[in-house]
Amino acid sequence: MSKKTVISLVTVVALAGATGLWWYTRADARDLPSFRYATVEQGSLQSTVSATGALNAVRTVQVGTQASGQISALYVDFNDRVKKGQLLARIDPTLQEQAVRDAQAGLERNQAERDEAQRNFDRNTQLYERKVLTEAEYNTSQYQLAVATANVKSAQVSLDRARRNLGYTEIYAPIDGVVIERNVDVGQTVAASLQAPQIFLIANDLSQMEILASVDESDIGAIVEGQPVRFTVQPYPNDKFEGTVRQVRLQSTTTENVVHYTAVVSVINKSGTLLPGMTATVDFITGQADSALLVPNAALRFRPTAELLAAAGLDASTLPGSPAPGGTAAPGSGASTATRPTTARAPDGPPFGGSLRAGKTAPSASAGGTTATLWVMENGRTLRPIVVKTGLSDGQRTVVKGEGLNAGMQIVIGTSTASSSASSTSTNPFQATTQQAGPPRGF
Repeated sequence: MSKKTVISLVTVVALAGATGLWWYTRADARDLPSFRYATVEQGSLQSTVSATGALNAVRTVQVGTQASGQISALYVDFNDRVKKGQLLARIDPTLQEQAVRDAQAGLERNQAERDEAQRNFDRNTQLYERKVLTEAEYNTSQYQLAVATANVKSAQVSLDRARRNLGYTEIYAPIDGVVIERNVDVGQTVAASLQAPQIFLIANDLSQMEILASVDESDIGAIVEGQPVRFTVQPYPNDKFEGTVRQVRLQSTTTENVVHYTAVVSVINKSGTLLPGMTATVDFITGQADSALLVPNAALRFRPTAELLAAAGLDASTLPGSPAPGGTAAPGSGASTATRPTTARAPDGPPFGGSLRAGKTAPSASAGGTTATLWVMENGRTLRPIVVKTGLSDGQRTVVKGEGLNAGMQIVIGTSTASSSASSTSTNPFQATTQQAGPPRGF
């Protein structure tokens, strides 16, 4: 074999080895886990209970009619402002006017009969005193006068009733307000029976409104009178409105085996933007923390394993239950704690840094809160745990407090492989960076 051939073979073998090593290291890097981080922030957080409800006027009056007949005139329409005593509509009074005339004639007839009975009684009284008339005849004339007098009174009542029914043909506003509903048109016939037909619906004052929010029974315990409320309505999804809980009704409603309670929220509507019937998405502010340390909930759920750290080339000695440098387990830890989950559920008592309900200040951190563990990368080689106590949560972030935890620190919220982290990005607003763990790999 010539020297030239040997050199060529060595070159080919070297290139093949280099190519294989390059592909190996590339695949190894592609499978290397990397950590995603978020920054500990300091700010305010509110915990809320969500519900839905409808906006309504605080006071509405259904205006009906006690007279039957055909609508002959309408003097107001939708959205018209009216004053108490203002004429709203008129019913054709023909039948009622006839009834008044008939009752008037009946009264006059009974008055004539009473006058005749009075004259007969006066004449019979004189005859009875002269012993010309018997006592039975005298008593009969006295009875006829009493009956005639009673008939006059009855006829007067009938006349008053007929006049009152005639007055019912004119419909007046019972309160000051705004006409928000009109249910009749001119020419339409209305029939008054046991229940008066509704002609108009008048809202007293739309500058004061209320929301009847349906709250799930699991959340009703956190709702109290005087609690602040924030809500949005569908026509203005980007606008935030405020209100206050005025009442929590004791009567429940059950729909498909789900129990709800009604919370009444008072709303100021000076601008007139809110209208009756709008659907409101309500957030009851059940707690608030100011100037607190906030972390994403993903950081509370992250728990590294020894296998993960080994794959990342990190030191696993900081994990709970890992052997201490002397070869024994770290003090206060057991082997089973290495995989023991650390939950971050809400505390049983009022959380620190805020209040659960309006007007009630929460106690300090030592009063309650569940412990959890956050993980901080040190020197690119070691994950250091920080035990914290959790407080309020809004479903995305949680208030925490712990020794050694400060605003601006980078904490681990999850892992990803190098390939996935290069091809995708997280939408978590707290995610700061995605950094590959362990020392760099090369030839």
